[in-house]
Amino acid sequence: MPELPEVEVVRRGLARWVRGRTITAVDVLDPRSIRRHALGTEDFIGNLEHATVMDVVRRGKFLWMPLRANETHSAGGTGDATPGVALMAHLGMSGQLLMQDPDVPDEKHLKVRISLSKSDAMPEQLRFVDQRIFGGLFVTSLVPTPDGGPGGQGETPLPEIAEEASHIARDPLDPHFSFDDFYRKVKARKTGLKRALLDQGVISGIGNIYADEALWRAKLHYAKPTDTLRRADAVRIVDAAREVMRDALAAGGTSFDSLYVNVNGDSGYFARDLEVYGREGMPCRRCGTPIRRMAFMNRSSHFCPKCQRSR
Repeated sequence: MPELPEVEVVRRGLARWVRGRTITAVDVLDPRSIRRHALGTEDFIGNLEHATVMDVVRRGKFLWMPLRANETHSAGGTGDATPGVALMAHLGMSGQLLMQDPDVPDEKHLKVRISLSKSDAMPEQLRFVDQRIFGGLFVTSLVPTPDGGPGGQGETPLPEIAEEASHIARDPLDPHFSFDDFYRKVKARKTGLKRALLDQGVISGIGNIYADEALWRAKLHYAKPTDTLRRADAVRIVDAAREVMRDALAAGGTSFDSLYVNVNGDSGYFARDLEVYGREGMPCRRCGTPIRRMAFMNRSSHFCPKCQRSR
């Protein structure tokens, strides 16, 4: 599943190509990919056609595009886009948002095609491709942010957030992230440190890969009880999470196969720089001790038993 750096790579690419453009047509090739839009295909299309994409915003792993109605089409019924709505994209395990021109042949697993107004030789279609159909698109409401700050990372930050993302905490790369809030929440969880890092209500955007990488950089064990976490340890883990995510962003994210690509269809290369994840039995690059893998929440935790002692 894409984590924060991969979703941010997609967000930046989309912001470059779709912000300020009007949706001229929508083709739903597979209704399963809009199953989260409870009012169905006709309402989904009605909310999008003739609306202008105002921005592309991300909080944690959530991604949405605020929409503004085109006033010449806004009197046509309940399906039209109105202020305070957004197109939400959930990438799931294999969802891809690709910018393509109409003359590019359809991808094998193309699910939704969104045509955009022409603009300075930019690609004219946003295509949602999803091999495993765990992801999807839907229209959602925007609600005020609980803390009054911007909803997330965007080009024009506004104090609104997609309703489905309103319950999650800010992520480490968010300028409005509060370390004090994070430390209070993580101490109150009374669980293992990695479990707390994966709890989107404590801190968002961190998944299995980057949790392992951040814990290695911070020299902290994944099972360390959070109620024993010193403030200095909490500072180290937040700083490490920021560092590893910025490094991943610089490399275009982490790709293990063709399922994660950016909007141009390119893979990320941070997998080459992973220190522990996927390196079981290989020497720790810091001390030479073989990396160990342990079962964790139906997944795995990778760590160095010397650098990251449990006590």
